[in-house]
Amino acid sequence: VGVKESHQMTIFRIIAAILHLGNLEIQGERDGEACSVSSEDEHLSNFCSLLGVEHGQMQHWLCHRK
Repeated sequence: VGVKESHQMTIFRIIAAILHLGNLEIQGERDGEACSVSSEDEHLSNFCSLLGVEHGQMQHWLCHRK
């Protein structure tokens, strides 16, 4: 397709991260008013390592609106 190999790897990394994000187990709490993500979820760990984001921050912001 004419995409450089370095760009291909970046694209593959982003796609893999999105697929891992879709496999996260988010538990609802307080009748759907809150949620949580387990800090030991391997998909969250893979997502964070693929995109280079902090695990704790991502775990927090997936469950908060601000």
